[in-house]
Amino acid sequence: MSTPDPGITGLDDSPDPASHAATIYDQEGDWVDEASGDDDMDFEDSSGNRESEELEYFEATEDDGDGEFQGLIPVSHATYSDADDGLSGVEIEISVDSVDASTELAENSAEIGAGVTAAATTRPPIQVSRNQILQLLGHAGLRRIFANHGGAAFGLANLAADDDEEEEDGMEGGYGSVVGRRRHRRKASKIDFPKVPSEMGRELMDSGKFGSNEYYQDVLRRKKQKLARRILSRELGYDVVQDRRGNKLLSQDLIPSSNADTIIHYNTRCYSGQFSDDGNFFFSCAQDFKVRMYDTSNPYDWRYYKTVVYPFGQWTITDATLSPDNKYLAYSSIRSTVCLAATDPNESGEPWLLDFADMGGTRSHRAHRGYSQFGIWSIRFSGDGREIVAGTGDHSVYVYDIESRRSILRIPGHTEDVNAVCFGDQSSPHILYSGSDDTLIKVWDRRSMADSREAGVFMGHTEGLTYVDSKGDGRYVLSNGKDQTMKLWDLRKMMSTSEASRLTPSRYTTSFDYRFMNYSDTDYTPHPHDKSLVTFRGHKVLKTLIRCHFSPPGSTNSRYVYTGSADGSVYIYNLDATLAGKVDVNRATHHSRLREPDSYAATYDMDDRRQGQWKTCVRDASWHPNAPVIAATSWNGWGESTGTCTIHSWNDGADDDEAEPPMGRRVDQRLQENNNLYGDASPSGRNIGSRLRSRAVAAAVIATDDDDEDGDGW
Repeated sequence: MSTPDPGITGLDDSPDPASHAATIYDQEGDWVDEASGDDDMDFEDSSGNRESEELEYFEATEDDGDGEFQGLIPVSHATYSDADDGLSGVEIEISVDSVDASTELAENSAEIGAGVTAAATTRPPIQVSRNQILQLLGHAGLRRIFANHGGAAFGLANLAADDDEEEEDGMEGGYGSVVGRRRHRRKASKIDFPKVPSEMGRELMDSGKFGSNEYYQDVLRRKKQKLARRILSRELGYDVVQDRRGNKLLSQDLIPSSNADTIIHYNTRCYSGQFSDDGNFFFSCAQDFKVRMYDTSNPYDWRYYKTVVYPFGQWTITDATLSPDNKYLAYSSIRSTVCLAATDPNESGEPWLLDFADMGGTRSHRAHRGYSQFGIWSIRFSGDGREIVAGTGDHSVYVYDIESRRSILRIPGHTEDVNAVCFGDQSSPHILYSGSDDTLIKVWDRRSMADSREAGVFMGHTEGLTYVDSKGDGRYVLSNGKDQTMKLWDLRKMMSTSEASRLTPSRYTTSFDYRFMNYSDTDYTPHPHDKSLVTFRGHKVLKTLIRCHFSPPGSTNSRYVYTGSADGSVYIYNLDATLAGKVDVNRATHHSRLREPDSYAATYDMDDRRQGQWKTCVRDASWHPNAPVIAATSWNGWGESTGTCTIHSWNDGADDDEAEPPMGRRVDQRLQENNNLYGDASPSGRNIGSRLRSRAVAAAVIATDDDDEDGDGW
């Protein structure tokens, strides 16, 4: 270690606290501002002697990264050490007494001069610059300490929404922690939103790869033909072209309405739900660690099928995926184990446990290094049903071989949690996509991974990814991001590995915490290296990992992309980023359940003034592959403490129909109707009598399901 300069302290790497600059006070005990006066950069050595005034100085014209002006700096000592290294031996203690403040101030004023002089003779003074203290308070280590105190962080989270500072440091925290302030981008005079309608999206719509264009319009009325008119034209054979494309045009315009055919109520929040590829099967995952399966061969009349349980889950079931033959269902939690259960209702055994941390003979070594302590956020079956790919909390992608019962590949390719994974092609297991909180989508080709590097990168989101979906053609990819945008990508236009390695993704993010913060339009800034084809805006990606999908080719002719939203709706977009339709789940389910706080989970709202209101967050949605039906799974209820799965079909704008079952029926998770669900659920009646009646009804409903064979309480 080099010997520090005895003449100037506080500017070297020595851990000795005696060698650092001291906080300077005047004779009255007040802080002396270093930015004022001509002698603001005087230094004292360890013996109390003042530094020679003949040193040359230069004036710093740039800030230090925190917006602080550095003032005058000695030329020969212009390099500062890091604040946390420079103060490694200093302890700062603050005590508060009950003595009257004015009396104590007078006593301190009389003693301050002598006290400082005596301290200088007994021990060397400790000099600490103001900038060093500010840098220390902004250090990541202290941020982590503050972030672990949930009570204080709640207050910081609320203050962050009203803070007008241009830049603030965010707080880091693990899953479940509340994150405090984030840094804000500088507000631009004009927000540069993506153009709507998108020219590239219009080209895709005209290409025929995403549905068919309208080839005839009513010239006089300047609008599309009604369904009845199209059917009549088809039957009368008005146009030969219509024979070839008429059926596809008929189906692609049948967008489901907001009115719900059926509302399935759950006692806990619903996290995901999907139809099988053939449309004969639907599953929903809830926070009670149960996956419920339904027979949807008739998409308008569902039948309860079976319930399977994750035996030792953490927080919730994070994802589930069906095998291509619909015989097996894999589902995960925030653990390294995936459960694999048979969908046959006659199979009542325990699920098989697939340990993704097991990589054969290397497991003990990996467990020692802590790799087995990860949660799984996303899983997908391969097209042949032999493998499952998983995105995990240890910033990795795993590929699990079902036959050998172990993981055969681990790709530590991200710097943050991997929230979404999928296969690029249903017919091939070689191409993988992964989306992470590091704002990147990476493309992996398992045939060329000798150097463990990705084949390419999709860069364009400015916040973390929540979901990634493949069109299944090995070319187009869809993603949802916490920057409140959904983006369409083309595999042929991905960024090369070498080009991506020269960029730093963290430079373009604001550390936005989507769980507890709001995202305003002023926070949006386009990514300077955006490689996406189309950007979709309007929905809200807040509170949870909201999902997006391509619409199916059978029922929509692959015409749309759609996503859930934290405002309680399903947004359906054309490929040119214009809004094609909107399914308002909140309106369809509003007050559709009795208010009973004692039987619900804790409310999600952080604002006490809004707790207990009926709110909806659509986390996932699934479009039936053969019928104009959308099933939306949501956090839905009083304070978003419960869940629903709502079934919406196309009905040409009618509020009701004469078909069976009737529209708007309310059922429990086993699709059993209960008249108590149709009671007065409005929040206005808050007298004692109504509360007692509500509790009695809820108790009666729960008691009726206590004997269910799957252990469900509705």
